Amino acid sequence: MAQATAHHSHDHDHGHHDPQELKMLGFWIFLVTDVILFSTLFATFVVLRNNTAGGPGGAELFNMTGVIIETFLLLTSSFTSGLAVLAMNKGSMKGLINWLIVTAILGLGFIGFEVYEFVELVHEGANFGTSAFLSAFFTLVGTHGLHVSLGLVWMIGLMFQLKKRGLTPETKGKVSALSLYWHFLDAVWIFLLTVVYLMGVM
Repeated sequence: MAQATAHHSHDHDHGHHDPQELKMLGFWIFLVTDVILFSTLFATFVVLRNNTAGGPGGAELFNMTGVIIETFLLLTSSFTSGLAVLAMNKGSMKGLINWLIVTAILGLGFIGFEVYEFVELVHEGANFGTSAFLSAFFTLVGTHGLHVSLGLVWMIGLMFQLKKRGLTPETKGKVSALSLYWHFLDAVWIFLLTVVYLMGVM
């Protein structure tokens, strides 16, 4: 009887899944799907980048000063996101919140410059329907910008949760996931900077 009980308990332990572990698994699956999405968009852009329909290409359109500022803002926000995680690991709620606020401000600055870039391009007559090149450009860069915007919404919502619930295993897991997501977007931007902008102006 005791052996049967022990066996049943053993099976129960194997069948038990930590909800936090399941959430992280779901998050990793989400990241994999995002990798597939961006890989597809990059491949599409590479195929279409020379299809300008006789119009201007990247060398004529891209304002590299703005792109450099965007890059600085996003790279710095990735660094401050890491500092937020370090503060969390030290148990510093104040440090965590402060670094998340700095990260959010930098992210908002990045989005602001990207929106300005899009508005300027449209003002110059370079819009989504002008050419296949611009369609691929706006889709790729816009999708990345949308992901950053969603990350900012997540970040702001998480700060409210932290204020309300404090540092719990659940909120810590969310902070770690958010930081991974932010670093992922930073890595995508590096590829985007290289493939779209730097190769575009060469």
